[in-house]
Amino acid sequence: MQKAGPRRLGTVAAEIGIVAVIGEEDAFELRPGSLEPNIPMVPGEGIRDFALESTPRFWPYDNLYHVKPVARESKAMWPFRRLVSGYLMFGKTRAERGLEWLEYGMLASAKLRTPLSITFAEVATHNHFVLDRGGKVFKQTAPVIKLPEGATDDDHLALLGILNSSTACFWLKQVCQGKGNRGGERSTGRYAWEEYFQFNASNIGDYPIPKEQSVELGRELDALARKLSKSAPRIIVAGTESPTASDLESARTASDRIHARMIAAQEELDWEVYRLYGLIDENLVYAQNDLPELLLGERAFEIALARAVQAGEEETAWFTRHGSSPVTDTPAHWPPAYHDLVQRRLELIASNPSIRLLEKPEYKRRWVQESWEKRQERALRAWLLGRLEDRRFWFDTQGRPLPRSVAQLADEVNRDADMVSVLALWEGRPDVPVTQSLVRLLADQAVPYLAAYRYKDSGLRKRETWEETWRLQRREDAGEKVGSIAVPLKYTSADFRKNSYWQARGKLDVPKERFILYPDAGRETDPTPLLGWAGWDHAQQSLALSLIIGDREKDGWGDERLIPLVAGLAELQPWVEQWHGEVDASYGVSLAAFCAEQLTARAAQVGKTLEELAAWRPAPPTRGRRARSPG
Repeated sequence: MQKAGPRRLGTVAAEIGIVAVIGEEDAFELRPGSLEPNIPMVPGEGIRDFALESTPRFWPYDNLYHVKPVARESKAMWPFRRLVSGYLMFGKTRAERGLEWLEYGMLASAKLRTPLSITFAEVATHNHFVLDRGGKVFKQTAPVIKLPEGATDDDHLALLGILNSSTACFWLKQVCQGKGNRGGERSTGRYAWEEYFQFNASNIGDYPIPKEQSVELGRELDALARKLSKSAPRIIVAGTESPTASDLESARTASDRIHARMIAAQEELDWEVYRLYGLIDENLVYAQNDLPELLLGERAFEIALARAVQAGEEETAWFTRHGSSPVTDTPAHWPPAYHDLVQRRLELIASNPSIRLLEKPEYKRRWVQESWEKRQERALRAWLLGRLEDRRFWFDTQGRPLPRSVAQLADEVNRDADMVSVLALWEGRPDVPVTQSLVRLLADQAVPYLAAYRYKDSGLRKRETWEETWRLQRREDAGEKVGSIAVPLKYTSADFRKNSYWQARGKLDVPKERFILYPDAGRETDPTPLLGWAGWDHAQQSLALSLIIGDREKDGWGDERLIPLVAGLAELQPWVEQWHGEVDASYGVSLAAFCAEQLTARAAQVGKTLEELAAWRPAPPTRGRRARSPG
């Protein structure tokens, strides 16, 4: 390889390395549908098999990578100002390095000024390189290779093919650090092909580039990957007003065929690269235009492995783990020319030590993908949840926030034929009542409005450190000298009353849920959960609570039962005063003043001070054995 590759990638590329390190990244996460300025961020784990996935992150920059004025006014970022501004990189805060507090801790903007980038998964079991065509930013776990300005698509695709070959995987695993079978936790893997490696930029830069390069297979795999992405359930479902079973079944059939074509093309790529590096002399790339699609288990090395399994020399783990069946003979439906070619490959695997070394599971692409069923379920769930966030469900005809029980939502949904149809598709059967489906769909999508419902005692103590930080930040914004502000404590899963709350909020309690839960606040005659929309601003949330209080009074609730709802008003009021002090055009009054009056009146009504409202706690859950049935 060294002789056949006299140039190193580092001499061919303009740059290889990290694009972005956010620093306290959790603070930059956004809830679905957020209107905050954002950009797709690609993590290393999102780079697989010539394709990538991204998640939105707060993005404070304009096209010249200067901070936008609107970003400085971000209501989503403000609660984390002290935490983010205190983040240290190279021993210095953002301010000490000349950055504004809401900027990324490190942004190599020069790597974003031209659209084409080859990005790769820094930690993975195998080599994964993807050509991106712009509009994204890359996390530190997804470094990029930038070719010189003026490099064409074909220049990138030729390199892409070589870097994704089994030959490249072998070379990189000889020079890169092994990380065990869980990406650095601990080495527990029994098989070499499940061990993770850290493919760092320095070693990538030392990779030898062959004198001869070919672009065709890199181009084909890139095109197939983009086509495969367009047939994914997420794209199919999001791209239609009302997804149907036939839409998804057609997409699944197309997806399976594209995937099989990619497996076949990757095989041709691997065998082409063996020749480019002088590991074999003859050209063993299939030259006909009827290259058959391949299933997992049908590649030459897998046939050789299956024969070894049959002889009792190898285990079946590779096939079991990847959901394939051992194939010991070439499939009968293959074209004769391809059958003969694979036979020649099998002979070389048996006779050529170098090829036998490379044609092993630890260097061959695994083609692992989540099952279609799981991806379809997730896509349909996202479609339904997105539709349930429509304003018509959460505002009355006058534009006022409107809490709804799941049963009330079901009444509305029953009048929407598309939603009923997609709910049945998500359930996998048409006979499930809409209310029952919605209860199941929304079970983990709502987080309680009140801290005392969200946290255990340990979490509430941490919440107090955050509230003190926010109190001091508000004084600081008002022009006061408050001195040093302590960094608030981060949460752990043990601080939350339910795992679903932890999943939605995380260690910084960032609100990413879609809906608000009002525990035990619904009508006596309606046992389904009472919900609000997490897209409401703080004033709208306060108005919704006042509406719930009024409704429960009409239902005959005593003042004692209203206390947690009034505590919710008190918890929201500092935010309402911070963001809604001006006269609201829709209401003609200052919502901060109006909500303050509501809080004052309701606190007096239930006979509690603000301190007593903050100290309210729900009754502990009752425990004990069920009484035995008589007899």
